[in-house]
Amino acid sequence: QVQLVESGGGLVQAGGSLRLSCAASGLTVSSYAMGWFRQAPGKEREFVAGIRGSSTGTYHADFVKGRFTISRDNAKNMVYLQMNSLKLEDTAVFYCTARRSADIRTTANRYDYWGQGTQVTVSS
Repeated sequence: QVQLVESGGGLVQAGGSLRLSCAASGLTVSSYAMGWFRQAPGKEREFVAGIRGSSTGTYHADFVKGRFTISRDNAKNMVYLQMNSLKLEDTAVFYCTARRSADIRTTANRYDYWGQGTQVTVSS
């Protein structure tokens, strides 16, 4: 049974940093494309960042480039999202996701497994 469990969310001031973690079980993160999505109230779930399976290739949405970085620790079977220079508009529930393919996709319906999400709230 696949489980993805996010942690690391919380309340942070604008300009601050958080690191989200995703602990995976039932799958090997190095063999899957792993991603982070987010969903703000009243908005659709949107792609934030992805990392390819079997390589270190990554892709980040334009609105987070230079601020967020996705990474993976194969030994720990974990995926991370380092978020710096947080903005008010980054407030959302962040979800870890996995795709049964090595290729990153930016649409939510292309991913097979989802975590429960972790809330990130950025205050002024």
